[in-house]
Amino acid sequence: MNAPGPDKKRKRFKVSPLLGLDAWIDSTLYETRFRLAEFWEDTTIFFRRFHVTGWRRAIFEVLGEAFTWGTVGSVLMLTLAIPAFHETEKNWRTRDDFAVTFLDRYGNEIGQRGILHRSAVPIDELPDHVIKAVLATEDRRFFDHFGIDFLGLSRAMTENLRANSVVQGGSTITQQLAKNLFLNNERSLDRKIKEAFLALWLESNLTKKEILQTYLDRAYMGGGTFGIAAASEFYFGKSVKDVNLAEAAMLAGLFKAPAKYAPHVNLPAARARANVVLTNLVQGGLMTEGQVVGARRNPATVVDRGRSESPDYFLDWAFDEVKKVAQKMPTHTLVVRTTLDTGIQKAAEESAEYHLRQFGKEYHVTQAAIVVLENNGAVRAIVGGRDYGESQFNRATAALRQAGSSFKPYVYAAAMEKGMTPKTLVSGGAVSWGNWSPQNYSRQYLGKIDLTTALVKSINTVPVRLAKDYLTTAPIVALTKAFGVESPISSHKTMVLGTSGMTVMDQATGYNVFATGGIAGMRHPFTQILNQNGDILWDWKKDGVKPHRVLSQTAADNMNIMLSQVPEWGTGRRAALPMTRAAGKTGTTQSYRDAWFVGFTGNYTAAVWFGNDNFTPTKELTGGILPAMTWQRFMNYAHQNIDLKAIPGIDPTLPKQDKVAAAEAEAVDDDALKAEERPRVLSGATAKAIREIGQALKAAPQLKLPILPSKVSAL
Repeated sequence: MNAPGPDKKRKRFKVSPLLGLDAWIDSTLYETRFRLAEFWEDTTIFFRRFHVTGWRRAIFEVLGEAFTWGTVGSVLMLTLAIPAFHETEKNWRTRDDFAVTFLDRYGNEIGQRGILHRSAVPIDELPDHVIKAVLATEDRRFFDHFGIDFLGLSRAMTENLRANSVVQGGSTITQQLAKNLFLNNERSLDRKIKEAFLALWLESNLTKKEILQTYLDRAYMGGGTFGIAAASEFYFGKSVKDVNLAEAAMLAGLFKAPAKYAPHVNLPAARARANVVLTNLVQGGLMTEGQVVGARRNPATVVDRGRSESPDYFLDWAFDEVKKVAQKMPTHTLVVRTTLDTGIQKAAEESAEYHLRQFGKEYHVTQAAIVVLENNGAVRAIVGGRDYGESQFNRATAALRQAGSSFKPYVYAAAMEKGMTPKTLVSGGAVSWGNWSPQNYSRQYLGKIDLTTALVKSINTVPVRLAKDYLTTAPIVALTKAFGVESPISSHKTMVLGTSGMTVMDQATGYNVFATGGIAGMRHPFTQILNQNGDILWDWKKDGVKPHRVLSQTAADNMNIMLSQVPEWGTGRRAALPMTRAAGKTGTTQSYRDAWFVGFTGNYTAAVWFGNDNFTPTKELTGGILPAMTWQRFMNYAHQNIDLKAIPGIDPTLPKQDKVAAAEAEAVDDDALKAEERPRVLSGATAKAIREIGQALKAAPQLKLPILPSKVSAL
């Protein structure tokens, strides 16, 4: 047998790189697992030294749970507070350099804005008793806490529990300043969390002296004044440097509720509040009873300002609108002739307050807002809330509240533009749009139904079917924006039933397009801006937005025909007026959080909202109840002693059922205090004649008188 020779080659196997990589991964994973196990064992052995048993273990378990949930809570609160910090990015330190005096539509002065914000006095120049009075009442531990006073909060909670009511507040001056600068008066947990974080931010970015100075300069003090220096000038006619202890106590008492304790409105209440401030000075150890006894015996007296009340919500909004057009004007000391009608303003305020006072507890509703426009676009009244002194947040121009069924006219208007008519038949049966199946308020469904009946009875399924099968949401959003609505309108399918938030001002602006027969761009809060010499710097007729058509005349007439039926035999019967035909729409949102009535006549358009600041549901309040009743009450006043105009497209003859509905609405208000009769105003023809005479006088050449001979000889 022959052995293999050396020349015979053996077969070699080539190792793949992937096998090497696989081996490296396996070894690395094994090594990592081994080291982790070793580390875990060492850690376990180390922590066994801290192992406790018995009652000590219970303590550590509780502390551990507290730390865990505390961390979770801190992260949650920080998440909620982050949006508030965006406000600090603005230049909030600056003050407006505008000094604006506002006149009503007849030329009467109604208030000022801007100049009263700048009447500041350095804190080092303020009398000692002024500072002590403020600190004793608002924040005794101001110099001892870091924005949040937990001891003061505990004391306030204890006193409130004892009294079974809110008798003391736990907010520090820093927290109140944070609210005034960055937030609103909404009573919610979210707002309180933001307020707390912003207070800490202020404490870390400002000195105590700067915080106190800013608080004294920016707080609302009643009477249209902001800041303690402006309030001193307004109430006492003197500089805050010269006020005595009794006057200082009265000023310090205004911070809590300036409208309630304003001395020019309720002097006895202001003096009683000042006496509480003097007691706080003694209890806080800042003064002795002997030092304050003179102020108790000789309370402050104020300058007689009459009982005229400033339309502050209107002035705040008008001031913002003025600044938009006056930034580039040569002077910022201005006189503005507004469109405000003080009679309608007072009637709207009275109507809202009356219905809140009479029915607020029954329906669990605490706030209302109103905007009234004359159909030429002039804003005649704004009610931004129940009490400006308690809350300067303007619910009429800034609050976004779901519109509910009061949004449906925008959907129907888009359908009218597509060629439909009030008599067009549409199925009122159940409808599904994807996984959304809206229901009617009555939980019942109908067969074929005309659009008038669907709108008047506020059937939900019909506008949904219109948007789904005939329109889509895009043209509805576009038309709403064209109407002048500035609120963000969602294009989601649920927007058809009014899920988007809208302001009361936007609702009045939108419905005003129906009242004008399809013309938009009419809304304006003032007609002229003048300098102090009386020179006209801006005029609405020349410089304002030009009115333009956004809805065809046919579509507008069809909408008015349908909307005029709502107060006659629909959901808004309580809004019917005894002297003229009205049109409009009610609105009620999910869980009864918002109730609306938005309507118009041939003369005026008005939007009314009822609800709660904290978005809690009302007690089954619908738009056809308090909003419609409130609308009817002040509109009844607004239409006295004027030339009644017809709504475009409808017969002005008042149907019999209108009178019956109006009588029913008035019967609800039998116990109401009758509103003052509106003073008679000039008729349209008379006003036109006077204007023509004025223009003729301006254009007439100057009359040159002859010089008498006696005068010549004398010369």
